[in-house]
Formats: sequence, structure tokens, C-alpha cells
Amino acid sequence: MWKLKEPNPVKLVIGVLAADYKCLHSAVDMLSDKFGNVDFTSDVWPFDKTDYYRDQTGPRILRQFVCFERLIHPARLPKIKLRTNKLEQKLAKSLSIPLPRPVNLDPGFIEPSKLVLATTKNYSHRIYIGRKMYAEVTLIFDKGRWKPLDHTYPDYKQQCYFDFFEKVRARLLEQLKSSRAGKA
Repeated sequence: MWKLKEPNPVKLVIGVLAADYKCLHSAVDMLSDKFGNVDFTSDVWPFDKTDYYRDQTGPRILRQFVCFERLIHPARLPKIKLRTNKLEQKLAKSLSIPLPRPVNLDPGFIEPSKLVLATTKNYSHRIYIGRKMYAEVTLIFDKGRWKPLDHTYPDYKQQCYFDFFEKVRARLLEQLKSSRAGKA
């Protein structure tokens, strides 16, 4: 009989799209209140590879990633996506900006071999993960570098994203190594 193994913990990463810096800072503050100490935040980049969110979030959308110190079990992703959806609604009310969605929060996780993102939308390359949520492998880490897939969002194909995710991955590897050493 095969022995089933519990998955290793993973690094929670949340992508933030925001209408302006005020919205961005409010979102990052709220995320740290809900998910704990922040390990790293990326630089702020323009979100300009698509107009998909323009009507909801405005004409000059900002992008930033936040990752958290505490590792999580990957099975928590659907619950986290539900929480971030509620946080988006709360921010939309409190920011008083005439946009339906001044902040968009996209949680996912990094494990040594991939970046996985949660979504509410089904598609051919997405897998149902429970609680009306789906997930997709957005990037893979292979032969020492991040690689996009055919379905990877255009903005996730940028070197600046790869550089940030490599920093997060390196921290995850350190944390996994030290947790194994603590169990020995």
C-alpha cells in the first residue's frame, strides 16, 4: 500500500492591483492585519499589459506583490481567496473612490517548483479546489529560472516579477530547511 504524504507548507503571496497609492497602502495594511507579518513586498509597477480591469479599477492601475512570513498549508488557498474577496468589498466601501473595485486582491502561493494562483473563474487549465474556487499553475520553476506557460497572464511574464518570485522562493527554501532541521 502506498504511503500518503502531507504536502509541505507553502509561501502565501498576494498580488494587489490598486487604483492609486492610497488604495495600495490601505490594501497592504489590511492584508498584514489579516495574514500576519509581511516578509517581502515587491516594487510597485504599472499594470499595463491589459485593460481588463480598467472599468473597475481605473485607468492607471498599480501592481504590487506581498508575501507573508508564516508558511501556510496549500489547502487553505480557497478560504484565503474568500477572505480576500471580502477584504476587497470592505476596501471598496471604506476608500470612497468612485470605482466599483478600487483594489483587486489575487492570492496564491509559491512552492519550490511553481506559483499557483486562486481564481473564481473556471477555464480549461484550472482545477476546482473547493468553496467555489479554482486554481492554476501560473509559473513553473525549472532549471534555475521561472518559466511562463501558454496560459500565463501577460504581466506575469515580466522579468521584474520573476526576480521578486525568486526572492520569495529562496526565503521559502530557507524556511523549509530550518523547519526540517528543527525536527531532526
